[in-house]
Amino acid sequence: MALFFAVGLILSSAVSGFSSTNTSYSALTLAQNSASQSVVVRIGYQKAATILNALKAKKDLEKALPAGSKVTWTEFPAGPPMLEAINAGSIDFGYTGEAPPIFAQAAGIPLVYVAYDPWSPKAEAIIVPKNSPIKTVADLKGKRVAFAKGSNTNYLVVKALEKAGLKYSDIKPAFLAPPDARAAFEGNNVDAWAIWDPYLAAAVAATGARTLTDGTGLVSNRGYYLAAKSFVQKQPLALKTILSQVTKISDWAQKNPTDVAKFLSPELGIDAAVLEVAERRRKYGVLPITKEVIAGQQQVADAFYKIKLLPKQVSVKEIIWQGS
Repeated sequence: MALFFAVGLILSSAVSGFSSTNTSYSALTLAQNSASQSVVVRIGYQKAATILNALKAKKDLEKALPAGSKVTWTEFPAGPPMLEAINAGSIDFGYTGEAPPIFAQAAGIPLVYVAYDPWSPKAEAIIVPKNSPIKTVADLKGKRVAFAKGSNTNYLVVKALEKAGLKYSDIKPAFLAPPDARAAFEGNNVDAWAIWDPYLAAAVAATGARTLTDGTGLVSNRGYYLAAKSFVQKQPLALKTILSQVTKISDWAQKNPTDVAKFLSPELGIDAAVLEVAERRRKYGVLPITKEVIAGQQQVADAFYKIKLLPKQVSVKEIIWQGS
């Protein structure tokens, strides 16, 4: 399915734009992006984002693009600053969890969802120190909980509290990026930490932390491949090539968790055995965005708006790429 999707992209002028903007690719645009024309592709990535990190290391994209093309890679600590870079015109393509593109859309950043990665609900969790008196999510009332604001784990916290009969206002959020949150967690400066893999696997291995809940039954925890609207309009064939190469790496990663762990270990400074734990509980894929996926992403947006973290309501379907 994933390979069919990637290879089938942009095969004719029937490739159209976005559901809300009615932007279409004219014959002239496609002609200007012939297979022989060199391009510049600017990709944002995170070290913990296996596929783009591996694509960078293997240099397969550089080989697949027309002769004379250039690929630049910019590392980001998290999804939100990556999407700000799209807004600034600094990058063309990137990958984040489910929450950052929602906040980016609300801020007016001109981006488009081009594919999704199923990831896994088990690849994120709310954890507490091994000797903590906190036994359930309900026990988090009045407690200080660390997570990255506007992240996938921010949404996990919202849904976990809801299921436990608590409100978001019942906890004390500590908005911290993973490295700072890890320090606060180990220093007992927060009571709990909502975090994703591989940082989750590393924290549990190092500290013996207990899991209050993972995302099972609460969240889908999908990842999204995103592109600048201008890039999708002007370079549809380059986008096809990116997604095709991303699909190949994704297929490799799904079948080779041990090799992925060995590859990421020196990049992240995390033991390969720990990383393999994370790899074996996640899923990979480069899939077309369906109505079901859009509906799920809209639920995330609505939840953030309800608790007033999102400044305005957004309609996710308005920025879904229709180029299949």
